[in-house]
Amino acid sequence: MFKLIFTPEAKKQLKELKNPNHQKRFKAVVKTLAYLEKNSRHPGLNTHEFTSYSRKYGKKIYETYAENKTPAAYRIFWHYGPDKSEITILTITPHP
Repeated sequence: MFKLIFTPEAKKQLKELKNPNHQKRFKAVVKTLAYLEKNSRHPGLNTHEFTSYSRKYGKKIYETYAENKTPAAYRIFWHYGPDKSEITILTITPHP
């Protein structure tokens, strides 16, 4: 079990998704965050390293699918830490 920590950017993005126009997308993101909190390697998350961000930030950055087969499907970018049982959510955004 992991504790999720959100960057200010990720908090803002999650708050923006609470808009009634994005209800379905918000629900998908919240469900994904719950899976991530319990098991970051859950097969349904399709988690994999996002190497261009890893090079940019000098640590392993992962991409997790909140949606799939959807136009501008949302992704969650994160890394382990700062503590062993924590995951830092960097951004919640449409697929780059």
